[in-house]
Amino acid sequence: MRPSAILPWDSKSDLCSSGADFQAKSACCVCVAEQPQPKKLSNNEKLSVLLIGGSGFVSGAIARLAVAAGHQVTVVTRGIKPLPEGVKALKADRNVPGSLEMALATAVEQFDLVVDCIGYQAQDARQDLTLFAKRCRHLVFISSDFVFDPDKRQFPQNDDNSFYLDDDSYGANKRRCELEFLQTSRDFSHWSILRPCHIYGPGSQLGCLPEHGRDQKLIERIREGAPLRLVGAGKYLQQPIFVDDLARLVLSCPFSPCSRRQIYHCAGPDIVESATYYQIIAELLDCPLQLEEIPVLRYRREHPEHKSFLCHRVYDLQKIRLDCLAVPRITLRAGLKIHLDSILTKNS
Repeated sequence: MRPSAILPWDSKSDLCSSGADFQAKSACCVCVAEQPQPKKLSNNEKLSVLLIGGSGFVSGAIARLAVAAGHQVTVVTRGIKPLPEGVKALKADRNVPGSLEMALATAVEQFDLVVDCIGYQAQDARQDLTLFAKRCRHLVFISSDFVFDPDKRQFPQNDDNSFYLDDDSYGANKRRCELEFLQTSRDFSHWSILRPCHIYGPGSQLGCLPEHGRDQKLIERIREGAPLRLVGAGKYLQQPIFVDDLARLVLSCPFSPCSRRQIYHCAGPDIVESATYYQIIAELLDCPLQLEEIPVLRYRREHPEHKSFLCHRVYDLQKIRLDCLAVPRITLRAGLKIHLDSILTKNS
């Protein structure tokens, strides 16, 4: 059962919009907890943060914002990619038996927050629970909105839907990771699971829908006037989340006791057709946009592995607000401008 949350003011207010805001005011919610709560974190308290996968797109953004906030950040890395500035590294490969355990043996401190950004299989979640149940105050697992069966989605999609993928897809395996937490919470319940939808921002490629998802040549195609081939003419609704918004949401979790044993859908403030996402990019480039429709049924027959992209992905952010977490705020146009500028600067 989900903890109850009681707000003493209008839930549409922006007063309760972040972990820091939660601590800066008198208690904004009353939680019915299964286990004793650890000592509350104050709004100016600095965290000891461990990121599993600290050199990637999402984890890199979390590391950057955490360092900027004055938190002490340690990342688990294989030593292949450059690390964000200001972090401490633990060299390990979680896929090599004993590697992560050995690396952690050299880190004597407890962690206020552990974030797993690269958990893809059930054994990864089991590893998190085994290693950190007694070693952290709060654990955040990055899942995905692809856990749902795309043919049985609701509008907006709620978080207690019972129709999940059960094949061998990316989304189905993320759901198996979630189940590890749900089934073992009697021993450890200080965790939150985040289900982001399409994540965009510096450090990734532009594009949210086949055939132009994460398309390295997207800017070139638009500038050349080449038509973009979009499934269903890009009519599927999207709610993309800017990577910094997701990072702030992650970092707010340990500040709210209401986030214990909770699953959150993570989406941006704007709901748009996929075609609008590309139209905004074209407008920012000051170029006309040419679109070509790919029939949905034909594409699904030819690419069943992409079925999770071919549905409306719309969510309600009210649960994030009620639990006093950092509500995503960056508009799609503002976020896409930042994303586009980062690519243009890198390529100049």
